[in-house]
Amino acid sequence: MRGASGNVITYNGEVYNYIELRREIGEELFETTSDTEVILRAYEKWGPDCVQKLEGMFAFAIWDEKRGQLFVARDRFGIKPFYYAVSQGGFYFASEIKGLTPFLPEVKTDVNALHDYFAFQFCLGEKTLFDGVRQLKPAHCGYVDPSLGLQQRQYWEVHYNLDWDHTERYFVEQVRECLRDSVTLHMRSDVEVGAYISGGVDSSLVAAMARQERKGERFQGFTGKFSFSESFDESRYAQVLADEHDIQLHQVDISENDFVDDISKVIYHLDQPVAGPGSFPQYEVSRLAKNHVKVVLGGQGSDEMFGGYARYLIAYWEQCIKGALDGTMHNGNYIVTYESIIPNLRTLRNYKPLIQEFMAEGIFDTRDKRYYRLINRSNTFGNVVNWDMFANKASSFDDFKEIFWGKNVGQESYFDSITHFDFKTLLPALLQVEDRMSMAHGIESRVPFLDHKLIELVATVPANIKFQNGELKRLLRLAFQDTLPQAIRERKDKMGFPVPLQVWMKQGGKAREFILDTFRGANARTREYLAPGFDIETMMQQEGLFSRNIWAFLSLELWQQQFHDVHQQTLSI
Repeated sequence: MRGASGNVITYNGEVYNYIELRREIGEELFETTSDTEVILRAYEKWGPDCVQKLEGMFAFAIWDEKRGQLFVARDRFGIKPFYYAVSQGGFYFASEIKGLTPFLPEVKTDVNALHDYFAFQFCLGEKTLFDGVRQLKPAHCGYVDPSLGLQQRQYWEVHYNLDWDHTERYFVEQVRECLRDSVTLHMRSDVEVGAYISGGVDSSLVAAMARQERKGERFQGFTGKFSFSESFDESRYAQVLADEHDIQLHQVDISENDFVDDISKVIYHLDQPVAGPGSFPQYEVSRLAKNHVKVVLGGQGSDEMFGGYARYLIAYWEQCIKGALDGTMHNGNYIVTYESIIPNLRTLRNYKPLIQEFMAEGIFDTRDKRYYRLINRSNTFGNVVNWDMFANKASSFDDFKEIFWGKNVGQESYFDSITHFDFKTLLPALLQVEDRMSMAHGIESRVPFLDHKLIELVATVPANIKFQNGELKRLLRLAFQDTLPQAIRERKDKMGFPVPLQVWMKQGGKAREFILDTFRGANARTREYLAPGFDIETMMQQEGLFSRNIWAFLSLELWQQQFHDVHQQTLSI
């Protein structure tokens, strides 16, 4: 879109407060009703500070005719992607990396980013797995200078300034009000809005609140299941929510054939492998949703702020031990007892390897080293990776420390440090999955938990309220105990949409053959990052319940085939 001033905007996303901004800027100035024009007018009125006014998900670039420069920006949380490359005398940018590869001199793997992938299953900071391609970090904006350098700044940050003056009741009321306001804003649409419902607390809560916004109207929800085993099927919880809140629930029963047919498409749409196997069922559920709605609400963002991951419970367990030994409040952490954690220990049942790794070098090491040890998955790969290729490269731990010890986090709070790291790193990776799997089917996915006012509020809540007695998402459950069915509110078996890859491999069917065939190719056997000891069949036999190692290497190999090998074949023609 071109404005009257000559400025031109290209934009991906949705600005939810466009109505309020139109009024503030002046209704008489607008020629259209689109939020694209709202961003363009906002830039003309406030310049680069316009990003402070925007509430929503966005990535955009504006050619400033007067300055003769390009202004670029990305939303606060990284919901929408922004990739760029400087090549062939130009600054290229796109919402998908595959849009940039034709302009690269060659398609190569960024070795430092690959080390991040082996450690975390995502890349830290601006890195991508493509050498020469960077991503604009969340909450950043800036101008491209004449030498094609991007002079960027961070325009927003979440500050963990703990509020010790207010009571639990105050925070419960504030969280309730903020989330309701956010859901209302995210429901703005000229088309029907539905919701993903996994059966967990987060998506169920968003769906229930959205249903309340649409009283008297049809409201549709979407879920997926692997029906052959309750261990991989949460649909019963989704059905409980649907029955209680009068939601029309659509279900897709995901099969082994779906995996074989679609997993390569999943990797293609992701642009680069990231996170765990959850992208595959997300792809299937999004395909289901596209036949019914064009906008879907999801529950991403809650785990990282309200404390929803089992590893937070491991950290809490450690605090139990240290608190009992010290007998005093130390560094602002509240005292806990063994008794307080016993009811929540069964959540850790499937995380014994993580606990073993976490405790391997004791509990009195520095906080950053302990958490790095807890989330670093590279040790589980053993001798199947050629670690020598990373010998002279930057350490993932150095990048980890820079994020972990953020200046916006109080040094006294262990839980804020670890949730902050996940908020800055894991969340954008999960949002990549959410966005790509939805957009692959023409679905716009919105995430009401990622409202900056709500996030700023939750960051001030002390851990003794947010995570008392090791109860995951305690504050959220308290705030909405009357909204969620009891069966969901009291769940302790968080699944995270697991894929039964291990079961399929043991059955010796199509999935197993597909994986074996993937690694039988000539190129697959010569990847530089694989050690001579790599053997996919041995890995299959040793794999744990969630098959994360198989997933990590399978995703990486499919990515190599689709982007690297295809590029080489094109060059040879």
